Amino acid sequence: MTSLRVLVMTVVHHPQDTRIFVRQISALVDAGHHVTFAAPFSAVGVTPPPGVTAFDLPRSRGRHRVAAMRAARRTVRELAAQHDVVLIHDPELVLCVTGVKDVPIVWDVHEDTAAAVSYKDWIPAGLDRAAAAGVRVVERWAERRLDLVLAEAGYRERFRLAHPIVPNSTLVDAEAPPPGPGRVVCVSTLTRARGALDLIEVGRLLRPHGIVMDLIGPASPEVSEQLRRADIDGDLRWYGRLPHDEVIERMRGATAGLSLLHNERNYRHSYPTKVFEYMAQGLPVVATPLPLVVEVLERHDVGIVVPFRDPAAAAAAVIDLNGDDEGRARMGRNGLDAVRNEHNWADDAPVFVTAIEEAARRHSRGRASSPPPDPR
Repeated sequence: MTSLRVLVMTVVHHPQDTRIFVRQISALVDAGHHVTFAAPFSAVGVTPPPGVTAFDLPRSRGRHRVAAMRAARRTVRELAAQHDVVLIHDPELVLCVTGVKDVPIVWDVHEDTAAAVSYKDWIPAGLDRAAAAGVRVVERWAERRLDLVLAEAGYRERFRLAHPIVPNSTLVDAEAPPPGPGRVVCVSTLTRARGALDLIEVGRLLRPHGIVMDLIGPASPEVSEQLRRADIDGDLRWYGRLPHDEVIERMRGATAGLSLLHNERNYRHSYPTKVFEYMAQGLPVVATPLPLVVEVLERHDVGIVVPFRDPAAAAAAVIDLNGDDEGRARMGRNGLDAVRNEHNWADDAPVFVTAIEEAARRHSRGRASSPPPDPR
């Protein structure tokens, strides 16, 4: 297929989001397509990446979302006609593309947003059901008018039609060193629901055993002060958000990777991406018993399942792995083999690129190629 001009947009996600930039945009560029990336670069203090045409947008966070939506709506109306496909990543942007015609809009559905509203602290108490119902209305409207790509097979039940599945698989590190003793890592957006307070307690319990905990990722306001205090006290090392290559470097050679998500509906039918990323770095995994995670860990023998909200059990699992050189190495090898064969982005990238190309083909208007827009 001839080179496409793809407008990728987000106002919610960080511009360095692994799914959006590291995997999807890289796959489009590698396939020879030109990408315009509209994202909140200034809002998070990052420089637009090379290889794309960048447009800066405000960030949509908490209850401060209207300005970002207005800016996104202006941007998509200005730029859509200059592109062959518009790829959006946020439910908010579904509302912003209404009225955009003559160019296909693809919505990459990342999560079960309706389920997630139950633990969004910016939604007023008592309005979560109404918010969830509103999300379902948006999803039904989007299915009638947009092309959808789903991040999880479990999302199919929310939609009437079949849509391409582009899972959160990972890049496999062929040179991953074996897992070593003395340091455990967790890469996550740090919130209560994702086990941030549990992780603090795990770090405190591991400290007397000489095991360091490295936490990597941004934190929600509800837990940021506790994380800062734990870092100052020496119970853990919190690095905040890091670029993807630095995250990989921090993971390499650790004792294990932690995923202590709580038993929330939005997590029960999703594969936590970080579990696969730990496995791709040859790390054993210590994780809570979400159904899909249990299936992966037990089928491939790549880690230890611990109860929800049980820091003592998680710490005990890490201590056991720390003292078991043979077991760590075995689980690390098993994890590498599993992601290489079953959860490898090298296999899923062509599926994603084909979905974008098929959307353009179905909606093609036979426009002559023109140069991409100049960034503002």
